[in-house]
Amino acid sequence: MFKISTAPHFQTTDDTRHIMQDVIIALMPAAFTAILFFGLNALLVILTSVAGCVLFEYLACRYWLKTSNTTTDLSAVVTGLLLAYNLPSSMPLWMTLVGCFVSIIIAKACYGGLGKNIFNPALVGRVFLFISFPVQMTTWPKPELGNIFELDAQTGATTLGILKHLDGSTSATSLQGDLPEYWEMFFGNIGGCLGEVSALALLLGVIYLIWKKVITWHIPFYYVATVFLITSIMWLITGKQSYDPITHILSGGLLLGAFFMATDYTTSPMNKKGQIIFAVGCGVLTVIIRLWSAYPEGVSFAILIMNAFVPLIDKYVTPRLYGSRR
Repeated sequence: MFKISTAPHFQTTDDTRHIMQDVIIALMPAAFTAILFFGLNALLVILTSVAGCVLFEYLACRYWLKTSNTTTDLSAVVTGLLLAYNLPSSMPLWMTLVGCFVSIIIAKACYGGLGKNIFNPALVGRVFLFISFPVQMTTWPKPELGNIFELDAQTGATTLGILKHLDGSTSATSLQGDLPEYWEMFFGNIGGCLGEVSALALLLGVIYLIWKKVITWHIPFYYVATVFLITSIMWLITGKQSYDPITHILSGGLLLGAFFMATDYTTSPMNKKGQIIFAVGCGVLTVIIRLWSAYPEGVSFAILIMNAFVPLIDKYVTPRLYGSRR
């Protein structure tokens, strides 16, 4: 029988599990780098976060949503990895589990499960932990290359934290000496959250995702380009090192957020035009929060704010149906 239906008229073997498998593979370089620089603590945080998210996903499906077990689609594993990458290696494990509960139960299950949540679950968990446990979430162990089994580590300020105070009352000269070189930020020899330390590891992951056509280049490119453009203009106008565009790109959670969280299918616009608007909005908000708020980092807040605008963006940029009026 000849069937007539609306577009799209194509089939694919890809399903949620295959897509999540590719995302997990893309996240592995960052995991190896985090363990290499932060040791056993990083591994414990990652394993706890993944196990916690999978456990809460299973409990939500069985006892609350009364649906089939969705842990097999690996989306909870991805959420666990992304949550762990937004935490310092010194994060207490019980607090990590609290973040898992918020990410899966509150930010995902409350909306009905995968594909129905409007906010990125890992970022909701991260922001909740940041607000609830600010001391633990802003204690940054210094990286020790190859010292895998070291549990006690020295702490220090992040690169963005140093930039935030360069033009303040603290001696700028002494702080400038603490700023890492570009190559250190690129390869991973800096303090910060587990997934923020190596731009190279994240780039390898996003190249893989684009090659596998899991994501397109639009959101990452326009997000990073917007941050680069605004900080470059401010840098040229003021000459202040706190506006250095390269440092703003290579440090903090910009690349992690642009590559792996802003590109989330459920919480980002459906078509290319909407994705560009979404990415530019994320970039503008990130710069505003970084440069002119009390917080040195703004990626998590920027993406969550723009998540709330996704339905509105989709409404006004979705192409009209053939034969219908504008």
